[in-house]
Amino acid sequence: MNTPIRTRFAPSPTGFLHVGNVRAALFPWLVARQAGGTFVLRIEDTDRAREVQGAIAVIHDTLNWLGITWDEGPDIGGPYAPYLQTERTASYQKWAKVLVEKGLAYADPYTAEEVHAFRDQAKAAKQPFLYRNHRPANPPEWDGTRPLRFKTPEIKSYSWHDAIMGDLSAGPEALDDFILVKSDGLPTYNFAHIVDDYEMKITHVIRGLEYIASTPKYLSLYEALEFPVPILAHAPHILAPDGKKKLGKRDGAKSILDYRAQGFLPEAMLNFLASLGWNDGTTQELFSREELLQKFSLDRVQRAGARFDEQRLIWMNGHYIRQLSLDDLYEKVADFWPPEAADRDETYKKQVLELVQERLKFFAELPELTAFFFYDLPIDLELIFGNKQLKKVETAELRKLLETAVEVFLQSDFSKESIAAKLNLLLEMTGQKPGVLFSLIRVATTWSPASPSLAETLAVLGKTTVLRRIAETLNALS
Repeated sequence: MNTPIRTRFAPSPTGFLHVGNVRAALFPWLVARQAGGTFVLRIEDTDRAREVQGAIAVIHDTLNWLGITWDEGPDIGGPYAPYLQTERTASYQKWAKVLVEKGLAYADPYTAEEVHAFRDQAKAAKQPFLYRNHRPANPPEWDGTRPLRFKTPEIKSYSWHDAIMGDLSAGPEALDDFILVKSDGLPTYNFAHIVDDYEMKITHVIRGLEYIASTPKYLSLYEALEFPVPILAHAPHILAPDGKKKLGKRDGAKSILDYRAQGFLPEAMLNFLASLGWNDGTTQELFSREELLQKFSLDRVQRAGARFDEQRLIWMNGHYIRQLSLDDLYEKVADFWPPEAADRDETYKKQVLELVQERLKFFAELPELTAFFFYDLPIDLELIFGNKQLKKVETAELRKLLETAVEVFLQSDFSKESIAAKLNLLLEMTGQKPGVLFSLIRVATTWSPASPSLAETLAVLGKTTVLRRIAETLNALS
């Protein structure tokens, strides 16, 4: 009988989750969900100095927004609780004592100054510093007041298979005696995650590439504890936009919740994160949640780093916005309207929203795209005299064109169809090119650098507003 698949996401509560953190949750979540397995959320909170107040709530909020749900965790419990590492110290103490009894762990007797001297010696000899070269002959008994170090039992080479990176190996130089338990009684990541994964029966350990160099040390510890080694998979880094280094906060690695605040959709973010370093072997770029669950596989994750391209995320988000029904979109943008829209009715706002939906890439753009529908923008004649087509036309001719437009618009009922017909009539009457006539009318009625379809825009603005704004533009051109 096959072993049920169990994967986990084990973040530290040290701040917000950015794209790299969340991709480290998404891949194991997809593996678990695809196989009908279990996805575990575990909080690695043993680094008390770096813990940020409220960070666990942020982790929950971020994953919930994306729909990355967990089956076991600190908030819901589970058969292998607790899921906070600081509440699991009894387990770490138990396995630490097992290693001590086997002679595979020892209390570290050295001061920071002595260790510094060892490093200097290695540097002077032009050799790598290895702690195992300085093991104490008679270490003190471990009473919890000193760090406990792993005593690497056998200095040898290791070969292993990584589900993403393929067959790998490392020589004896990759092994060293590392700290298992710190002097404050809390375990290091190197020790705690191996104990936790064993006790929680995790079958797949999927994490970032930064941990791959430590894999030989982990394999040595698995052997010492007589634990089975889970399937290991290390996803390549997400790279900065220039593709030359790992993405960091200075390169735009902002909180996923910042994207939510800007009006990005969780479906777009999920699609974007999954495609950072993964594809299904086709040219398809847009995947629904259901398609990701059906098609994702670790062997299709690329081994090279994936470049973070925010413009691609914006493009994806625009696609998902265009798929929304008008009613659904109206509900989602409720908090993004310009303040001046507060006293306008739902029918009018939906008319405006329908016009800009095609151009909307994230909801925070809504005020800029719709401002002129709700209040008069300041008249800026540079929009006329800086326009490459309008600046060629004499001011007197511009005025004449607008005066003619007023005469024709007075005869319109301002339905979209009527306005379209009147615009065509104006082209015939004036003999002007559409690029000149329509640009002039658009600027005169919106004072915006861009707008949706002219006929539809004028219809939504209404006859009174359109004629008033043209009159004000005529005054400005006097």
